Amino acid sequence: MKKSMKILIGVVIVLIIGLVFAGNYFYNYAVVPAEKSFLGDGSSEKTEELIQAESWFTDKNNRTTWKLTSGDGLDLSAIYLPADNDEKKTAILAHGYMGKAEDMAEYADLYHSLGYNVLVPDARGHGSSEGDYIGFGWDERKDYVKWIQEVLKKTNSDESIVLHGVSMGAATVMMTSGEKLPENVKAIIEDCGYTSAKDELSYQLKEMFNLPSFPLIPVTSLVTKVRAGYFFGEADAVKQLKKNTTPMLFIHGDKDDFVPFYMLDEVYAATDAPKEKYVVAGAGHAQAMSKDPAKYKETVENFLAAHP
Repeated sequence: MKKSMKILIGVVIVLIIGLVFAGNYFYNYAVVPAEKSFLGDGSSEKTEELIQAESWFTDKNNRTTWKLTSGDGLDLSAIYLPADNDEKKTAILAHGYMGKAEDMAEYADLYHSLGYNVLVPDARGHGSSEGDYIGFGWDERKDYVKWIQEVLKKTNSDESIVLHGVSMGAATVMMTSGEKLPENVKAIIEDCGYTSAKDELSYQLKEMFNLPSFPLIPVTSLVTKVRAGYFFGEADAVKQLKKNTTPMLFIHGDKDDFVPFYMLDEVYAATDAPKEKYVVAGAGHAQAMSKDPAKYKETVENFLAAHP
């Protein structure tokens, strides 16, 4: 074998090893549940309304814990808060990336004030739920189908159900929308969800490291398939929305620089189901509710009233 060929083969081997290392590094950075320094601590000044919502939400007398086993054998956990009335309606909420059910007090309080029972699951790999990887909404969609079934089993077979997700939770409910859902699911509300895991991770790779998506995203996607069982391209909200028939409300802040604002138009256009769009001026990522709580609640309430 010629020396030049040996050198070429050596370079290719080094490149492959380097890409595998980089793919596993980025997998651990983005897909493995752990403290993420790039997310910040999430601290901000609390309003009186939020303090009251958290007081109600955390009161042990107002909640019970539900448990569920996922299709792949994980023990999942959720907080259930019953309504103060006998109306047969439940809101199932979905928190964001590296969040937990305990973060959703303000959203739970909104639905409770509208007379809903509220179920707030911890996504797999988050909070009190088992799991060693993040599915970016893809595996989580199956979990939410099971939570819907659990609500119907534990409450009423004619219960009306609303799904409401924020950030990765919004992507989760959009991906859930493409599954075969019971007619009990009357509406889905997504707040600042991304088009797909591939698109969001490519965007973050550029924003945080100033790197192009190729070849790192395809390599990391392959690593994710081997270690977690899915490709990034499978976790696609747009593809799922094309199968959706449930009325949907799409919410996004126009100053969102984590899930970019332009993704709103892409997900909105993807479904032919009855739909509305609510753009919150000046709101950053997952800030639509805190930016204008009264308008947010009014918009949600009016949308649900139009799709009982």
